[in-house]
This record gives sequence, structure tokens and C-alpha cells, in this order.
Amino acid sequence: MRYWLFKSEPDVFGWDDLVAKGDTGEEWDGVRNYQARNNMREMKIGDRGLFYHSNIGKEVVGIVEVAAEAHPDSSTDDPRWECVDIRAVKPVKRTVTLDEVKAEPRLKDMVLANNSRLSVQPVSPAEWAVIMELTGLE
Repeated sequence: MRYWLFKSEPDVFGWDDLVAKGDTGEEWDGVRNYQARNNMREMKIGDRGLFYHSNIGKEVVGIVEVAAEAHPDSSTDDPRWECVDIRAVKPVKRTVTLDEVKAEPRLKDMVLANNSRLSVQPVSPAEWAVIMELTGLE
């Protein structure tokens, strides 16, 4: 299993919106960054991810699971763009802010700490463990 981070603006599509989609989940469409798209191409069903509220809050708020592997993005006719489907697994017990991530020495190499603009990013198993500890889900 691999780990990922999915960023979304909560006023556009937030954690509660994903929870409302139930077990079916939601297509993670609209991503127009090649690096983020390539990350989604590497995902497998069952991979876990952090759901991160960007712009407002700037914090990890939930755990998600990849429900469908990369497929054409239905929000465009351009064949270059693919996406995965994700579903909510559970909320975190305690949110973890971007400032906390940047202040945590064990997360100094995490993509979020160094490239917070990338909307879909990998998370190493060691980083995942630290985030789980900080969220109270260890």
C-alpha cells in the first residue's frame, strides 16, 4: 500500500462533501498538473490518503482510500488528463495544520512542507506514521 495527500479547497469541495458521497466516493477530477496526474497514475485501489483542506484551514482533516485506479477525467475531453476515485474512510481525531507539518522535524522532507501547491502528492510510510501520531489515529 502507498500513501498520498489530496488537496481541496473546502469551500469548493471539502471533507463533508466527500463523506456525503458515501462508499461510492468521488472522481478526483479537474487536476491539470502533470506531476499530480502522474501521481494518480501510480495509485492502486486500497491506497490510503490524507484529505487536506487548502486555502481555508490548511490542515489535514480526514483519511481517504483510492476506490478506482486512474481513468479518463470526465471533466474534460482532453485525453491527457486522468484521475482516480477516492472515498472517505474516517475523519482525523485532531487536525494537523501546514504550520505544524513545517515545524515537525520528522516531516522536513515531506512534499507538503516543501511544495504545498502540488494538489496530489506522495506521502512516505514514515511521514504517514508521523501524521497518524499527530492526528491521534496511530
